[in-house]
Amino acid sequence: MRNFLKGKKTWGYISGTSVIPRNINKSYTALIDTWEANNVKIITWINNYVEHSIDTQLIKYKTSKEVWDHLQMLFTQSNFEKQYQLENDIRALHQKNMSIQEFYYAMTYL
Repeated sequence: MRNFLKGKKTWGYISGTSVIPRNINKSYTALIDTWEANNVKIITWINNYVEHSIDTQLIKYKTSKEVWDHLQMLFTQSNFEKQYQLENDIRALHQKNMSIQEFYYAMTYL
């Protein structure tokens, strides 16, 4: 996602270097419209790449930086209980009646 946003020249919204414009001149309206449009685009791109269960958690955030910070906190924290559960789920997964592709997708999901 980072590379995608950098390619779209919108990484500053996530890093915090592109902040909402202040009313300092006559072009304020155009600046704020552009900033808001880009902010919403980024949030939409992120929502398109996360699972629905996570997507619903992101609705409460107004800026793409807030969304990113939440995802960063969610996925970078050390959570030994979750890690233990995932390791158990992986060990318990068996192909049984699944095709190779279905088994691969199930394993990749975990």
